[in-house]
Amino acid sequence: MEGPTPLLELQNVTQAYGTGAKRFVAVSGVSLTIHEGEFVALLGPSGCGKSTLLRIITGLQKPSEGRVLYRGQPLAGVNPHATIVFQTFALFPWLTVQHNVELGLKARGVPKAERRERAIALLDKVGLDGFETAFPRELSGGMRQKVGFARAMAVEPELLCLDEPFSALDVLSAETLRGELLDLWTGGELPTKAILLVTHNIEEAVYMADRIVIMDKDPGRVVRDMKVDLPYPRSQKSASFLSVVDTVYAVLAGRTEAEYVEMGTAPGQPGRTRNLPEIDIAGLAIVLELVSQSPTRSANLYDLARELKLDSDELLKLAEAAELLGFATIDEGDIRVTDLGVEFAEADVTERKQLFAARIRRLPIFEWLLDMLEKEEDHEMQWDDVQDLLEREFPSEEAERNVETVVEWGRYGELLAYDDSREVIYLETPEREEQV
Repeated sequence: MEGPTPLLELQNVTQAYGTGAKRFVAVSGVSLTIHEGEFVALLGPSGCGKSTLLRIITGLQKPSEGRVLYRGQPLAGVNPHATIVFQTFALFPWLTVQHNVELGLKARGVPKAERRERAIALLDKVGLDGFETAFPRELSGGMRQKVGFARAMAVEPELLCLDEPFSALDVLSAETLRGELLDLWTGGELPTKAILLVTHNIEEAVYMADRIVIMDKDPGRVVRDMKVDLPYPRSQKSASFLSVVDTVYAVLAGRTEAEYVEMGTAPGQPGRTRNLPEIDIAGLAIVLELVSQSPTRSANLYDLARELKLDSDELLKLAEAAELLGFATIDEGDIRVTDLGVEFAEADVTERKQLFAARIRRLPIFEWLLDMLEKEEDHEMQWDDVQDLLEREFPSEEAERNVETVVEWGRYGELLAYDDSREVIYLETPEREEQV
């Protein structure tokens, strides 16, 4: 016997941009169902296409391939039964709190008296009673986001979509707002049938959702769909909670593969050009130092994140960089420092730079850039020219970010230098230093 019709269903959805050699796949072959009564978290690293999927789900964007069904019917245009709360508060500063909440209702032709009544009731529900006539500038970040929630709920959406709604808040405000939203949801006080939360924060997903859809990137795809069988309210210190978090870390971190797979290929060559993780090199050194001091030279990633007070996405990027450089291996949610990693952790500043330079020279994207610079008469290239070449491999924003990372890593390793006044990247050589 078939179950109830899903509220939302994605069938083999792919989103690509551009054509020919400049065709980039943001998400590939994603299938997803959401039923009434579910709180689903779409979890994955930055750049895996979570927000792209959210736009597709709400009808703000049409997928390149695949189908989107809402209550069994193909979605055409904007989904009138879904609404989004964004990470930025997106409030109109010239309108009062009440009038901000009324906006969606006004657009739908709801009479003024009813708009006012519903807005005031919702503001009371989210704890903003008495702030109806205040302007956004008078509110804290947490209070402004509450207005965003109230405005989204005012139109009584069946599907409430949350796009990193707590990421712009301080830790205390975010924790408080998460708890208040969960109280409303579990208490049946939200005028909504299901919630879809987009996040890169593992602990947040496990704390709030009853199901987590885990994504990976390059291209964005679903790698695991898992139930969270923990009762509400959830204790973030309980063994069962920590066990689920550890499992999610293991899925996201993956396992170190063969070197040629990890490093990818150079731009212009067949295969995947590897995105470089955007990290703080000093942070990488701290992680390697700490883990290498362990008798086993290994650590659980979740335990490490808590010890260093790092966001899960930030730690996973550092782990990815360590893995890429051969300083560590990853397996089942654990990081283990290699002999090279220990050498880097124990080295002085000069030795670290030399070792770092030797390791990045092996990365295909560095080999490609260094080779091009060597062939140039002045051993230099315009930043924009390098970015244009990388835009054959990545979307524009990713290409720019990769140039930034290449330059930062190259400068740290004293292989590259950058002249900001001329926007030129050039080889760092003793002869060049003397000229400067």
